[in-house]
Amino acid sequence: MTKPRPRPTVVVVGLGGTIAMTPSARDGAARPSLSAQDLLDAVPQLDSADIDIQTLSFASKPGASLTLDDIETLASWLREMAGEGTADGIVVTQGTDTLEETAYLLSLLYAEQAPLVVSGAMRAPHLAGADGPANLLAAVTVAASPQARGLGVLVVFNDLVFDPARVRKTHSTSTHAFAAPDTGPLGAVVEGHLRLLAIPAHTPRPLTTALHRPARVMLYCATLGDDERLLEPLLSQVDGLVIAGFGVGHVPETWVPVLAKAARRIPVVLASRTGGGTTLTRAYGFDGSEKDLLSRGLIGAGHLDPYKARLLLTVLLRAGADHDTIRATYAPAGTTAEGRG
Repeated sequence: MTKPRPRPTVVVVGLGGTIAMTPSARDGAARPSLSAQDLLDAVPQLDSADIDIQTLSFASKPGASLTLDDIETLASWLREMAGEGTADGIVVTQGTDTLEETAYLLSLLYAEQAPLVVSGAMRAPHLAGADGPANLLAAVTVAASPQARGLGVLVVFNDLVFDPARVRKTHSTSTHAFAAPDTGPLGAVVEGHLRLLAIPAHTPRPLTTALHRPARVMLYCATLGDDERLLEPLLSQVDGLVIAGFGVGHVPETWVPVLAKAARRIPVVLASRTGGGTTLTRAYGFDGSEKDLLSRGLIGAGHLDPYKARLLLTVLLRAGADHDTIRATYAPAGTTAEGRG
């Protein structure tokens, strides 16, 4: 006789954001005020789900005000919770402004078997068509699914499941705001169940070293007509730099001496500002091309977008990684010698 599978336990952790916002009595504008339990109470369908659900209110902030220290502290709590076996799955709800970044940052800091699902909402609970309850229901469903076990961090939005390394917020107001331009979703929630169609090709190796070292990493975007005079004075103030270059990794030719000099002192990562695709290694050879910049010591970000490339570099520097380790860590994206086979 087959033993019945025990009910999974999912912990819902609230960080604030639109999903938790209500209109202020002062001016009617939305501000975070609802607890994780309040969010759960708005999803009656979960009462009939065969899942034990616990709640934890970690913060009450808009997504724009979350910090790296907030997410590092949260990751430590969640590792401990999952490691003790208190949770079979975890859901984190937060503001969508920074969801694509915090989800990727969590994937660099969390490696437990219990899936960690990040979700939120585009419409506050008091608005018509509020999407928070449906997103929370789907997120809990994925977190409780045996199929998600061992997949680490996932993003669930609008019934779609995304790899945190690929997901982007692509619209400022639509409830269909999240997409993965390069890969598409990994799966979907259909009829109350996770339908997994793919798994990530590259999963980051989470860092176990304490992130004690301060590290200031700047993201600077190439734009038409910008010259090195705006960039150069900033470089003395940072420990690392990510350049969001044109196309496959190009910058104005006047930037080349400045970036070459910077790369001798700090790690400089070259990403694409386009939002999809990859940086290249040797297709173009003009001054300021990807081949030219890589030959001068820059590190290609490959398929990582500039926001995620900055988070990876920040975490590596805070963990005390040296230049060779940093270069090797970016290599699986396929834009350094170590990544080409």
